[in-house]
Amino acid sequence: MPADFAVIGLGPFGLPLAQAATAAAIPTVGYDTDSRVIAALRAGHLPTEGDGSLTAAGIRRMLSAGFRATTDDAELGRVRTAAICAPTRLGEDRALDLTAIGDAARALAARLRPHTTVLLESAVYPGTTEEFIRPILEDGSGLRAGRDFHLAYSPSRIDPGNRRHGFANTPKVIGGLTPACTEAAAAFYGRICEKVVRAKGLREAEAVKVLETNYRHVNIALANEMAVFCHDIGVDLWDVVRCAETKPFGFQAFRPGPGVGGHGVPLDPNYLSYKGRSLGYPLRMVELAQEINGRMPRYVIQRCAMLLNEHGKSARGARVLLLGVGYKADVGDEEGSPAREIAARLVEMGAQLSYHDPHVSQWRVLGQPVPRADCLYEAAAAADLTVLLQHHRTYDLQGLAVKAQLLLDTRGASPAGAAYRL
Repeated sequence: MPADFAVIGLGPFGLPLAQAATAAAIPTVGYDTDSRVIAALRAGHLPTEGDGSLTAAGIRRMLSAGFRATTDDAELGRVRTAAICAPTRLGEDRALDLTAIGDAARALAARLRPHTTVLLESAVYPGTTEEFIRPILEDGSGLRAGRDFHLAYSPSRIDPGNRRHGFANTPKVIGGLTPACTEAAAAFYGRICEKVVRAKGLREAEAVKVLETNYRHVNIALANEMAVFCHDIGVDLWDVVRCAETKPFGFQAFRPGPGVGGHGVPLDPNYLSYKGRSLGYPLRMVELAQEINGRMPRYVIQRCAMLLNEHGKSARGARVLLLGVGYKADVGDEEGSPAREIAARLVEMGAQLSYHDPHVSQWRVLGQPVPRADCLYEAAAAADLTVLLQHHRTYDLQGLAVKAQLLLDTRGASPAGAAYRL
């Protein structure tokens, strides 16, 4: 059966979208230039380890329902709807790297047919869809957006590992170049989502992503700053949060941690890479949040060294076990995970490092493989210090606290008094 929908970019945002479309009985093709990704999917395997949004069984169900994965861009010319889900990451200059979405748009433009609906889901700055993607599509196809084809933006709201909120029951925000573009996008997403929310236009929909992502980073930064402050004055922050979240209005609980990772990077529109434009001033809250969250791995290292020292041990030669090295609980995706910086600093201090993570079978730090603990409790008992970085559901923290010589819980998940908390 010919595909009706194409997902361009089969990463952590594209695959869940393809799964949702396939589950809604929409004939779907997935396009990616990485042949290894395509080979893995065709074989019924996950292209990356444990991203939390899909399983190998889920991939096989998609294939049996008719999903196809390909590197052939000719497939893009046979669909009525195409979604660009290519990754965008922060470069060294803190501007988003739009290379991947530009390449995806060029691949689509060469095959674009009249009346196609083109959707962008990647994280971008307000104005990117119209000022960066639109010219690529129009120049490569000879068609005009809003007249010959529909163009819209919808911020991805995938939350890997979330068992309560999936693609179907999470409201989908959309904004089109024209009202007709918005309605075309609404008609498509209405087939796979329970609720569609129409934004005023493209820029408003793009700004939703900026607000949602920065809201998370700013509030986590506040929780992280409170964690350091409360530790210094001898206050149990975790009890403070427990009490504060009983307030039925004006407060939402955020909790500290060893750092912030994942694919939702903090977006500061002052750094516009596609035209070299600048607002002339930064979003100061975003800059400060990034600074605070960025220094948390160093704070974790300080706490590790202090704990070891208080118990008559030096970081040099100490056996340190890290638990959970992905960026999120119950997810093996390592994108932006603070575990890597923490591990690297421990190695540089001379610690003997090992790790345990049920979702990560192999892990490398500073180019060297890190030994994986096969038996969790035995490894915790043998380690001078065990550090919980992610609270996976499979971890029995009460049991771990009994076995571990020293347990530093950076997630506040252990029973009160059972471990040292961040």
